[in-house]
Amino acid sequence: MMDGMSRIRPHTIIALVEDKPGVLNRIASKWRQRGFNIESLAVGHSEKPGLSRMTFVVDADTNADQVVKQLDKLVDIVDIRDVSHEDIVSREMAIIKIRADSTHRSQIIEIADIFKAEIVDVAPDAIILEATGDDKKIDSLVDLLKDYDIVELVRTGRVAMLRGAAVSHPYEEEEEQYERYPGPHTW
Repeated sequence: MMDGMSRIRPHTIIALVEDKPGVLNRIASKWRQRGFNIESLAVGHSEKPGLSRMTFVVDADTNADQVVKQLDKLVDIVDIRDVSHEDIVSREMAIIKIRADSTHRSQIIEIADIFKAEIVDVAPDAIILEATGDDKKIDSLVDLLKDYDIVELVRTGRVAMLRGAAVSHPYEEEEEQYERYPGPHTW
């Protein structure tokens, strides 16, 4: 059993996938079949029309290489890569609603300023903050705000890309064009 100090970093997996129904389900099923827990998942359009980029963070109790190799065989996956041990930039966004009466409002605003969090909504009895940063920054902000009453919390999960000019999924000239489902007219 690992203690908190020796815990292996979670695996960050980036996949470029066809933008069509059922892809996420097939990928998640592979992780589930192998007993991996998906700690976070972020999906969005990529720079390539018809393709989406998925960023998975999976527990690292076991080696993810086998699952990545199996996923790479799925027809819907154009490319997949474990970037856990590469030099990456990663970010996460959180939106946090805190109960904030007049006695605590200034303290909460001060904490938001320290973390460069944006105040996106203010009501007589609540404040909503938006914070962006690495997961440690978000965790620290949430920990400080626990002294107040966190009413709601939503986090996007990690998104990541390689630092510098390197790309996680190199572009190939002869690459086929992918049509976004259900068609380009919906975007």
